[in-house]
Amino acid sequence: MHQFTTGERKREVDIVSEQARIDVEAFPKEAAALTAQEEAELVDRFGKSVWFATSPTQSTSGTREPDVEWELTASESYENELATGRAAVYYGEGHSALVRPMIFADGFNYGPSDLPGLWNHVNAPYDPDGHRLFDQLLAAGVDIVLLGFDERHTYIQANAGVAVSCIRRVIQEQQGDAGLIVGGVSMGGMVTRYALARMETDSEDHRTETYLSYDSPHNGAWIPLILQQMAYFFETKSANNTPSQADLIRSPAAQQLLWAWVPDARYSGLVATASPLRQQFLTDLNNISSFPAQPRKLGVANGTGNGTGRNLKPGDVAFDWKLNLLLIVASATARIQPDNGNHQRIGGMHVGLQRRTSDTSWVPAFDGAPGGTLDSFGKIADTLKAEIREEYRDGCFVPSVSAVALDYDPVTWPIDLYTDISTLPPERSHLDDFICDDQNSPHSAITASLATWILERLTH
Repeated sequence: MHQFTTGERKREVDIVSEQARIDVEAFPKEAAALTAQEEAELVDRFGKSVWFATSPTQSTSGTREPDVEWELTASESYENELATGRAAVYYGEGHSALVRPMIFADGFNYGPSDLPGLWNHVNAPYDPDGHRLFDQLLAAGVDIVLLGFDERHTYIQANAGVAVSCIRRVIQEQQGDAGLIVGGVSMGGMVTRYALARMETDSEDHRTETYLSYDSPHNGAWIPLILQQMAYFFETKSANNTPSQADLIRSPAAQQLLWAWVPDARYSGLVATASPLRQQFLTDLNNISSFPAQPRKLGVANGTGNGTGRNLKPGDVAFDWKLNLLLIVASATARIQPDNGNHQRIGGMHVGLQRRTSDTSWVPAFDGAPGGTLDSFGKIADTLKAEIREEYRDGCFVPSVSAVALDYDPVTWPIDLYTDISTLPPERSHLDDFICDDQNSPHSAITASLATWILERLTH
């Protein structure tokens, strides 16, 4: 990992804020058709599953059944879409109704929420003694309302309408006047952030005392651009309207959350403003004051806060794959994102006569940055059955500087990804209090340091 001097890093950051882009060379200019044999081989190799979607945590015999379940409909439509969802309600110890409710919303993925899987994920043992976060909250008298969405991949504003309906239902059902805890994991923190700010803008009392985000991409998330391109390039035809490889990347939620996004495998241009949906989402956030003002705002980051990233050398080849029949029918090369620079090669791919080579200019080395990690390179390598070094399987998904909501422009990102957050004054964050993990742990993982911090602030 290249270490920059302060002066070098500042010059790089200043350039990034204006010119981050991707450039693609495509051969031939018009797509050539595959033979039937080539198409069949690719379908067999790639299948029709959605790339980058995370598998649900498998339900176990120890999963607690909810005390009550609700079906929810958004309080209002967005882009003519009236979103729907559901909630699983777990009463705290000694309660037979909601007394001290905590709404915890599901995060970014494709399709409907798996609430049992979400329960198992958050309530998995996080230390050798077998402590479990949800069990501890319930024992402390906190009632848990797990909030899920029927389309996690749709517009954040649409699912925020489901969150508003959930908040209203909790207030209606609650006994007593204890302040609510409202938040979520990953995108769930963004959905509830938007919902609370929207309610305040409309002068509606949400009765929320504490807002909590768990590794939420407040300023954006990252999926390597070369892997986004591969999702489009190797996309096979889907039958019966089943989702295909690139459907998560092209979804509204992905466009709104990702700092850098491309619409297809041929796109050349600026990457931080490629999607009008992200631009509109940021505008909508600003129109409702960006964050709710009334609750205490807490956040945790799965990445480190001391500027220590992962040992991923910018520009290194993560995997280099070739599919052989009689001739090489397809190939793909993915590199760890280079650190800025002009026209830095990030990889290429080919199928039959179709070829793409890609480079980026002034895009930071996100893959090795401090942050919650995602096994993006590993997932795609496994799909291709490509060899990949173990340390290259996982890269940064939600940078620490984003998860702790540092105050900077979320489009230009005029900030050093390796900032030592621990040295910054508290007012540099939109949150009132936050913590970073001891190491760069998997995105949304429940770790001992983060769970202990949350329990101290929610149960004392």
